Amino acid sequence: MARPRSFDPDHVLHAAERQFRASGYNGTSVDDISAATGLGRGSLYAAFDGKHGVLLRAMASYFARLAQGPRNMLAGPDEGALERLHAYLLRAVHGVPLAADVPPAPDRTAAACFAAKMALEIGASDPEVKRLASDCFSVVRTAVAECVRAAQRNGDIDPDADPDDLAYLLLTIVRGTDVVGAYGHSPDRLTSIAETAFALLPRPRHR
Repeated sequence: MARPRSFDPDHVLHAAERQFRASGYNGTSVDDISAATGLGRGSLYAAFDGKHGVLLRAMASYFARLAQGPRNMLAGPDEGALERLHAYLLRAVHGVPLAADVPPAPDRTAAACFAAKMALEIGASDPEVKRLASDCFSVVRTAVAECVRAAQRNGDIDPDADPDDLAYLLLTIVRGTDVVGAYGHSPDRLTSIAETAFALLPRPRHR
């Protein structure tokens, strides 16, 4: 009989995600992952087929978490949609929260979107990473666009504006906030970016 696993796969993947966030894919060794997760090299290869396998599983785990977080934050009644968009932009000031079972990110760089970070580093040469990153972006874009539509139905955003265009714009600002934050700019500066982006949302002409 096969021996039962003596580790929590979710915790291992969350810890590996944190390590990849902190040092990137190329800057992370199997020994780094082993130290971060508490699993030996042999166990990592047996369970995840090496570093690349750990990355793909960690990205899939992140995608599952991401599919719930922004969707839950942005979904709701039409009358609160504009404030939900506002809250979503302000949340970007502090980056993407890590899983609850690992310590917080050590700095703003490590709190950037995990999928975007991996796509920028190796997505051009790794089709699997590119696909997972694209899936992550798509699920958030859809949630933002649906929230924009709800705000339009409530009369808070210009009904002639394209919800998908606005979703792309807001997500570009959110991901750009990651970059500005990585340069070391203060939370006050990042908050100003979020507030300016929110103020630029097109409002109905009669208001």
